[in-house]
Amino acid sequence: MATVLPPPSKRQKVALAAQAKEQQEIDSIPENLGNVRIQFHDHATGRPTGAAISVPVVDATVKNLELLLNTIQGNDDQHRIPYRFSLVLSENEKDASRALPDIPSDIYHSVLRNGLRTVEDSINLQYTPQAIFRVKAVSRCSASITGHGEAILATQFSPSSSSKMVTGSGDSTARIWDCDTGTPMFTLKGHTSWVLAVSWSPDDSTIVTGSMDNTVRLWDAKTGTSLGGPMRGHTKWITSLAWEPYHLQSPENPRVASASKDATVRIWNVTIKRVEIVLSGHKDTVSCVKWGGTGNIYTASHDKTVKVWSVKDGRLIHTLNSHAHWVNHLALSTDFVLRTAYHDHTGRVPEGTAERRTKAKQRYNTTAATGGEIVERLVTASDDFTMYLWEPMKSTKPLARLLGHQKQVNHVTFSPDGLYIASAGFDNHVKLWNARDGKFIATLRGHVAPVYQCSFSADSRLLVSASKDTTLKVWDVRTGRLSTDLPGHQDEVYAVDWSPDGQKVGSGGKDKAVRIWRH
Repeated sequence: MATVLPPPSKRQKVALAAQAKEQQEIDSIPENLGNVRIQFHDHATGRPTGAAISVPVVDATVKNLELLLNTIQGNDDQHRIPYRFSLVLSENEKDASRALPDIPSDIYHSVLRNGLRTVEDSINLQYTPQAIFRVKAVSRCSASITGHGEAILATQFSPSSSSKMVTGSGDSTARIWDCDTGTPMFTLKGHTSWVLAVSWSPDDSTIVTGSMDNTVRLWDAKTGTSLGGPMRGHTKWITSLAWEPYHLQSPENPRVASASKDATVRIWNVTIKRVEIVLSGHKDTVSCVKWGGTGNIYTASHDKTVKVWSVKDGRLIHTLNSHAHWVNHLALSTDFVLRTAYHDHTGRVPEGTAERRTKAKQRYNTTAATGGEIVERLVTASDDFTMYLWEPMKSTKPLARLLGHQKQVNHVTFSPDGLYIASAGFDNHVKLWNARDGKFIATLRGHVAPVYQCSFSADSRLLVSASKDTTLKVWDVRTGRLSTDLPGHQDEVYAVDWSPDGQKVGSGGKDKAVRIWRH
């Protein structure tokens, strides 16, 4: 009797799959295809850049196209900008609701071989600048800091640097940490119950905290002292906080919005500690609030709706009805630039208030500009296992329904460049989506328990996720593969944030310890 070979082991299967993929990638570009005409278009304005240029197909790789575009724009080697390219579709193709095809490697494999265009067509390419700096993947725990007496429920880095971070905990306190030395700086005492939400003002001067004791408190970020007493008004606990964008603030008069389980959102004047407007219209817990850069407030609620409000008069503009269950979280495509205001990767801060406001406005306009107009997109995550992508200023109907999660979707976030969406679900998966059309990109598998939160690096190339399985995982956005596994926590990790300058990741959870991770 012939010996039957055993089936291949998992390791052998993985090795064979990797080998097959390598063989596919070796697939070269034929050299006899001649030239193709390429016209570049600016993603922000939609206008063409330079004249159409004839390029040999064999040389039409992303690297060479980047070099060509920088030459057209007059950028020398020192000031060269990396770009992402995608094919501009004709009106007929747009009607067929097709995705804008990205060019990951070269024109031949992405466009010509797929039959989207021929060498006789003029190929219009839309270019989007990528971050001109590169964030290194965090790979080690540089500090594990004890201090909190209960689980850490929320965390956020300062918008100006990675040297300071604030956390909110179940021990009724918030704490500010020095992340460079790995030591506690200040303990913010005053709340009488769990601190559920923390938020750092865009100008780096003030911290706001929301608690289960139904109050909102303000703290000086430099000294850790309380700025007045508790701001009372809500009748149930605070679920979410959002600062007014810096470029919209009236001088010396910033405002902050707080969402609560009492189904209302209150807008507080920070200077006089009073409520200016109460947004009431939801019928259940308001789970998340975001303050947009165009002067609108977006709220998500357990009553299955998302509402858009005007800040000027507290008027309800739109109600977005599509979800079939609680809406847990929402994110704006401009979240990162609104959070960091005038702080950028150079570290240079303008002198006066007017210059700071101008820079914040300019950064916002650059990020939100698409085809010559300001576009602020919204993505919502729900217990109905789905997400929706919206453009509320254009339509109350969703642009796309994002299907794929097998359980509740807990957290959602846009990448800083506005091109990707990441979602974290109770099905143990993180999923990546195209932020332009909501098309699915990849599932990031690795966690073995529900994923609570995720956060992009400042250059949008990496993503960190925090899970009930006690680990953080860093993912490569381009390949969809695990970059680094970060074990270290002793229990569930509830909160994670990547510093705006990309240097550090901060996390906290059930083990009561703050952990700082760096390269």
